Amino acid sequence: MLRLLFSLTFLALLSGCMAPPAKPNEPYYAPVLPRTPLPVEQNNGAIYQSGFGMNLFDDRKAYRVGDIITITLNERTQASKSANSQLSKDSSANIGLTSLFGGAVSATNPMTGNTMTLGAEFAGERDNNGSAKAGQSNSLTGSITVTVAEVLPNGILSVRGEKWMTLNTGEELVRIAGLIRSDDIGTDNTVSSTRVADARITYSGTGAFADASQPGWLSRFFMSPMWPF
Repeated sequence: MLRLLFSLTFLALLSGCMAPPAKPNEPYYAPVLPRTPLPVEQNNGAIYQSGFGMNLFDDRKAYRVGDIITITLNERTQASKSANSQLSKDSSANIGLTSLFGGAVSATNPMTGNTMTLGAEFAGERDNNGSAKAGQSNSLTGSITVTVAEVLPNGILSVRGEKWMTLNTGEELVRIAGLIRSDDIGTDNTVSSTRVADARITYSGTGAFADASQPGWLSRFFMSPMWPF
């Protein structure tokens, strides 16, 4: 019974080390359709509807819920960190009782016949050296077309969307969500990903290539913080 309980606990810990696979049908990244405008009270001869006006001198930019906008991915990050530490400590002590009541204090060892004195001496030395270095570099380029999910009262556009590409050995996905200003949208209805506020960009995949780039479940357990050594 104890062995079975230990096995179940071990499997539970391993399941926590594994990253969940990407789901193809996330409701949050589903396309947002434009709202159906409510019929307005018709005035005599009036043909204008609020929110559906068009200026002949403006560019065709996304500014309503359900409009489509293309985001150009230009992400590049690089980080490095190094640390060194060195600690050392030396200590020594010498305690001796050379006289007592004006006379020398000594005793003879009955086993060896050597003279023993009432004294003690000890010394200690400790050294600790540590170093750490970490580096990371990432790059993501391309483009993804998303939809406007919400128009905030200050004119900021909330956009989100995803792109799935089915390959021979699996699927690749790109997801993005964030906030953009209508002023940052170019004349060709595109905006750079560096202009997206609160951006959440995900690049992942499934299949043989994704599995080959991941270490095995036992290796992930030994590299996890749960491994005590």
